[in-house]
Amino acid sequence: MSGSVEVRQFLLRYEGGDASALGGVPSQRAGQPDSPRVSDDQVRRARLAVATGATDAEDCALLLDMLGLVPDEDGQLPAQR
Repeated sequence: MSGSVEVRQFLLRYEGGDASALGGVPSQRAGQPDSPRVSDDQVRRARLAVATGATDAEDCALLLDMLGLVPDEDGQLPAQR
């Protein structure tokens, strides 16, 4: 358990954050209200990573759906809402 705490503290120091000020919890990312949280390039790379690690087509489809990388009825990705 202490290993994961050490990793978080290292990452906070690396990114310029103060682990004691945040209490070990990452802060929320700031962004424009109308910009997607996940870019189209990130979606493309995530889909490729899932396809590479999936055992078969059914596994790939299930993982993509679980990660919000399958468009809904409106054509929007849940990951980009």
